[in-house]
Amino acid sequence: MIGCLCIHGFTGGPYEIEPLTTFLSEETDWLIEAPTLPGHGLNLQLDDVTHEDWLEAADQAYQELATKVDQIYLIGFSMGGMIAAYLAAKYPVKGLVMLSPSRKYLSLSKIASEVRHLLRDRFFGEIEENLVYQNLQHKKGLIPARAYVEFAKCIAKTRPYLKKITCPVLVLQGIQDGLVPYQTTHDLANEIPVDIDVIYYADSKHLICLGDDKELVIQTVYDYLMSNEKEVKQKITG
Repeated sequence: MIGCLCIHGFTGGPYEIEPLTTFLSEETDWLIEAPTLPGHGLNLQLDDVTHEDWLEAADQAYQELATKVDQIYLIGFSMGGMIAAYLAAKYPVKGLVMLSPSRKYLSLSKIASEVRHLLRDRFFGEIEENLVYQNLQHKKGLIPARAYVEFAKCIAKTRPYLKKITCPVLVLQGIQDGLVPYQTTHDLANEIPVDIDVIYYADSKHLICLGDDKELVIQTVYDYLMSNEKEVKQKITG
């Protein structure tokens, strides 16, 4: 049996990748797991958690899934992409999918662009439909400064593991990402020792599984995983 461990991003929760996990659950007979990292989810409580807690929780989720399935795919969004890469370097996995991976964080020019979009949507009365606005409203006042420090530590801890990855890797990145500069994907290609597949989406922002391109993103991930499964079967059958 095949399992798929899906890891959400910093200050987020499984809802960030729910359209993808739901699709995979409906279209495959795989065991799909999307745990909530300590302090995360709809009710943020980040005051007393550390990056080590997040890594340990993800590691434990992998270990538990490994007892139920024969092989595992890893999917990670934003910070979850880096955590998934960390696990892919430590354990045997069939493949790794990184969605808007936060190898670096915060593009000031892109943040300015997001603010302009917020102002525009507010002017036209569409502010409640803006995903960035909704995300910021949900998290308003709930993210202590130390949480950002722990986030930086998490990225610093996981980045060296990129050089140890040997499984197939797919990276999906939005050009309009207001938090992670899309150019950082070039760095991933240099650090990960295997050839990686990279796809950019011209209209996608950071929440790549919730935006305008979400159907295309989801289908791309599914097709990639199915293609990998087909290649594996062909090798086995000769």
